[in-house]
Amino acid sequence: MSADVWLPLPPEEIEGLPEGLRYLFWDGGEDGDQEFPGDPARCVMYVVPYMKRWPVKVRPLEQLSNVRVIQTLTAGVDDITARLSAIVPGVRLCNARGVHEASTAELALTLTLAALRGIPDFVRAQQQERWQGAFRPALADKNVLIVGYGSIGAAIEDRLTPFELARVARVARSRRTTARGPVHPIADVLSLLPEADVVILSTPLTDATHGLVDAEFLSRMKDGALLVNVARGPVVDTNALLAELERGRILAALDVTDPEPLPPGHPLWKAPGALITPHVGGPTSAFLPRARRLLVDQLTRFVNHEPLRNVILTTGQDPKEPVGTAPEDPAGTDPEGPDTPGTNGR
Repeated sequence: MSADVWLPLPPEEIEGLPEGLRYLFWDGGEDGDQEFPGDPARCVMYVVPYMKRWPVKVRPLEQLSNVRVIQTLTAGVDDITARLSAIVPGVRLCNARGVHEASTAELALTLTLAALRGIPDFVRAQQQERWQGAFRPALADKNVLIVGYGSIGAAIEDRLTPFELARVARVARSRRTTARGPVHPIADVLSLLPEADVVILSTPLTDATHGLVDAEFLSRMKDGALLVNVARGPVVDTNALLAELERGRILAALDVTDPEPLPPGHPLWKAPGALITPHVGGPTSAFLPRARRLLVDQLTRFVNHEPLRNVILTTGQDPKEPVGTAPEDPAGTDPEGPDTPGTNGR
């Protein structure tokens, strides 16, 4: 019986796939009703389709009776962990650490600069053919708080470094020290908020981070501060955020929302001080080459019975306490990146 691997990218477009497996293309199709490429019982590794609706991603799970690895092409794995009960025991769930850091960190910086410098206002003025200058905040001399300091959070700091910041504070699930300075435990976040001019969210969505940014969290942010979310929409309480935006007390730049997609007529679309992008942190030209490299490496490890990268959990076992930070993961089970280390699309 053949051992099949289901890939959401055509196998002929991935150089270096190891021999010994049969590679089948399945991305769910345009409408999510694409027929399975083979017998699900023969699939030993399922690579989850990228940028597809949740029902498409989880549709095969109950029929993958012999699957050994489920590999996402996103940093966050919440789509799959929401259906763990449908997966047989002993399956290693791996995320895409290493694929989205560059793109997501770029967007976090882009949103921060665009919101601070008032780019949306200038775009609207251009559309109306109005030359309208303004005095706006700079990123220089600001205090930035990164909530979720895994591989994406670290990549964000890499890109912030040249901007002459006053200070960067880092928050993760647990306390640790990095070459750049201390990482505070999530329990310290409320005490750090009053000093932050910019708060960047890059934490994975877990039970611990769902609704983390609630009314109390937002009330601790200083007047005029900017909230940037490149994590997951449900990390933020939308109603609480709307209340602060409508008061004009803070600004928000959001690549992810709750609900998502944000429906027409939702008040968040027109909330004062809100800049919204449609979950585009991951899908850039940087995605495919990094995704292909990850798949070749993982499959080579699998064929050679070597340890896989980015294992978040093994089904049927007690998972390690999620490490909170980024939509990126770790090398162990730290979705936020490592204590040794290792996510929205993303």
